[in-house]
Amino acid sequence: MAKKKEELDEETLALIHWCIEVEGFLVAGGATLAQAQEHIEDEVEWFTDQFYDGLTPEEAAKEALA
Repeated sequence: MAKKKEELDEETLALIHWCIEVEGFLVAGGATLAQAQEHIEDEVEWFTDQFYDGLTPEEAAKEALA
């Protein structure tokens, strides 16, 4: 029997899209795409806090690169 596809809520989708934008700024700041993705995965709690604190993706990337 096929598994039912799990739907993500709007808040989770917003966080995912926000992280994708952060990834772009990390790459623009000199990271490779793989490095940016790995860093976001390794620091997912920190990035989630930044999202809920209202930082823009650019601000979060600058903090991460500092």
